[in-house]
Amino acid sequence: MAKIIKINGEILGKDEPMVFSKEYNVLKEEDALEIMYSEIGSKHHVKRAFIKINSIEEVSLEDIKNHSLKKFIEMN
Repeated sequence: MAKIIKINGEILGKDEPMVFSKEYNVLKEEDALEIMYSEIGSKHHVKRAFIKINSIEEVSLEDIKNHSLKKFIEMN
């Protein structure tokens, strides 16, 4: 069964660290990490070594901040 994983972290190596929070609907934590690394690396042109993970947690449906993800899950 899929679960919602929230990843909080920051992108290092820029003038100022950029803080981010991402939520993914995945089967395993490792899948969420792989998608996050791919997504942030692609959008911000940074290598994985410059992405620092501060926390990874499973969140409930009520705690989802991403509106499109929440709507997608409610539809299914």
